[in-house]
Amino acid sequence: MATGKINVSVENIFPLIKKFLYSDHEIFLRELVSNATDATLKLKHLTSIGEAKVEYGNPKIEIKVDKEAKKIHIIDQGIGMTADEVEKYINQVAFSGAEEFLDKYKDTGKDAGIIGHFGLGFYSAFMVADKVDIITKSFKDEPAVHWSCDGSPEFELKESDKTERGTEIVLHIADDSTEFLEDARITALLSKYNKFMPIPIKFGTKTETLPKPKDAKEDDPAPTREVDNIINNPDPAWTKKPADLKEEDYKNFYRELYPMQFEEPLFNIHLNVDYPFNLTGILYFPKLTNDMNIQKDKIQLYQNQVFVTDNVEGIVPEFLTMLRGVIDSPDIPLNVSRSYLQADGAVKKISSYITKKVADKLNSLFKNSRGDFEQKWNDIKVVIEYGMLSEDKFFEKAEKFALYPTVDGTYFTYGELEAKIKDTQTDKDDKMVILYASDKESQHSYIEAAKAKGYEVLLLDSPIVPHLLQKLETSKEKISFARVDADHVDNLIKKEDTTISKLSDEEKEKVKEQIEAVLEAHNGFTVQMEAMDSSAQPFMITEPEFMRRMKDMQQTGGGGMFGMGNMPDMFNLIVNTNHELVSEILNTKTAKKRERLINQSLDLARLSKGLLKGEELTKFISRSYDMIK
Repeated sequence: MATGKINVSVENIFPLIKKFLYSDHEIFLRELVSNATDATLKLKHLTSIGEAKVEYGNPKIEIKVDKEAKKIHIIDQGIGMTADEVEKYINQVAFSGAEEFLDKYKDTGKDAGIIGHFGLGFYSAFMVADKVDIITKSFKDEPAVHWSCDGSPEFELKESDKTERGTEIVLHIADDSTEFLEDARITALLSKYNKFMPIPIKFGTKTETLPKPKDAKEDDPAPTREVDNIINNPDPAWTKKPADLKEEDYKNFYRELYPMQFEEPLFNIHLNVDYPFNLTGILYFPKLTNDMNIQKDKIQLYQNQVFVTDNVEGIVPEFLTMLRGVIDSPDIPLNVSRSYLQADGAVKKISSYITKKVADKLNSLFKNSRGDFEQKWNDIKVVIEYGMLSEDKFFEKAEKFALYPTVDGTYFTYGELEAKIKDTQTDKDDKMVILYASDKESQHSYIEAAKAKGYEVLLLDSPIVPHLLQKLETSKEKISFARVDADHVDNLIKKEDTTISKLSDEEKEKVKEQIEAVLEAHNGFTVQMEAMDSSAQPFMITEPEFMRRMKDMQQTGGGGMFGMGNMPDMFNLIVNTNHELVSEILNTKTAKKRERLINQSLDLARLSKGLLKGEELTKFISRSYDMIK
């Protein structure tokens, strides 16, 4: 038997590990199972190259909980350790066995899937245990050893009578961590962190129902047997080649990832790259709402099939964090606790690759099945529009597949839209004006006025539209976007010809004064006298495009002018000087009747705009009944 001191640089390494190195005590199981997986994969690699003259077999990792004795056992059938290796890898904190192994065998092929990196994972055991035993036997023909430590730098090392190859870690659970002696807690942790580890993980047994024998009677119970309860899927879909998977395989994996999600994903993107970095994964486009925040933290990040986090904002472009799925890369730089991403040039390269891959997949879907793509547009547009706004490279690629739907349900790419409207919707200054609505119902009258002129009206209703339009206008020459309720349609797309007013300047000024006198009770309206077609509405309420868009941008974050998001709404009251009702208002001798006509016309315009509510709506209804008596 030998005793000694663990070679550490500070006496209080264990309190540091317990309090600061790992942010969450529950990850002790992830680290220990990862170590067991490493040991097993190392053995697999050594047997495959003939360096280990043993039978690899079908190894598994077993977790046992002894609640009465307050112990947790983690048992593997891997490479094991000699006494010298325990001294080297366990007693010298932060010397990584996996890293040394990779360096030694770097010329024999790939990295063999080794997970360990920092050499500190084992010591996470002391976050939940006040004593830890290691009983291990190497694949080499050397005696088994038993290492024991009570959480101080003191350890004990002696020979063991263990005869089977592999390592058993025994955690003597501390009084403040007895929650980890509950089967349900261990099951939850294994499911969270080790669900897709590459070696089968056994935790207890389960009853399996077998088929009835052919000669069994109808009321005979089906036979059963006890089998290992394997809690993980060692061969998940993302580790396979896309050519080996069918659409149903992708859907089944989605259900495995999100068992409580009942809606099928719209489509998936399989990521698979080995140069200049290694990355695999599957991303799914779910049906999305316009609420961009509620969708995040659904992509799971793995490192060699070990779960790391579901906060992937450092590696996945922000606009794609609303997707779901898995990304796995051994090249993702993590901090020492293997819990958080570190800033690194490789991360930017991976992020750029994912952006390109997603753009290529969307373009392929659009080209190969445009009708299906159009049907799914409303469910995926928030991601695409957000990507166009936030990633310049994605913006360029999206030119081919980003859609601009009209209020009538026709879908155009930007190039198709330009070809369609350039002749009819170019104003006198040679600028192409793209009309759009944000709400078909509330802006219906404005839409109809534009359509009567033969204009196309887009339906752009996602929350980031104001920002996106700003980017489109600055990236393309001689175009502008105008919401249909920003002004009278003739003012939105000004042509050379102008309509002559039936009223003289003096008459227009008089009517304006009469209307403004009634409007004193209403804040936020600016009266504009316009000569329009006599069939156009007499009163129309519009919102100036620039002010409204800046206000919307401020409210949705970024852009806009300081404080504009808190400004009251501003409206223009457009008065059609060629409508006979306006002439009647001008010529009405009775002030009471004139006031009633103005109020009724104003309320009709407000009703059309969706601004008439509450008490004012009640008064309007009452007044309307009085007028038809």
